[in-house]
Amino acid sequence: MSLKSQVESGIKDAMRAKDQDTLRALRAIKSLILLEETKGGGSGELTADDELKLLTKAAKQRRESADIYKTQGRADLLEKEEAELAIIEQFLPKQLTEDEIKARLQEIITRVGASGPADMGKVMGAATKELAGQADGRVVSTLVKGLLA
Repeated sequence: MSLKSQVESGIKDAMRAKDQDTLRALRAIKSLILLEETKGGGSGELTADDELKLLTKAAKQRRESADIYKTQGRADLLEKEEAELAIIEQFLPKQLTEDEIKARLQEIITRVGASGPADMGKVMGAATKELAGQADGRVVSTLVKGLLA
């Protein structure tokens, strides 16, 4: 079942349940999908990679907004962003723990033959491909710096 059909089904269920937070989050995802499908030069169909990128981007936006609202003391808006983030994360692959990320990064470092901070680009290139959707880029970057130092 494609992401689009899962989201559409979820929208119907949320409408029946009168769940406004879920409905808002699912409509935002559907909007992103429709925009991506109709973007110039697009084939009209999204690959699983494209869907993952869309969801990751949407989750990142919600996290950043939540951080801003937290620093500004806007609990009402923070609650909405966190609710939407929880819905979006249901469609994302399971997030890796920091220890799991470190173990995967050690394998990548060994495989690409990285020996120091100068090789960070090689490691990050491989890591972002392999850990896409499973780990936050900032966390990966911080861990790579620590492992290569």
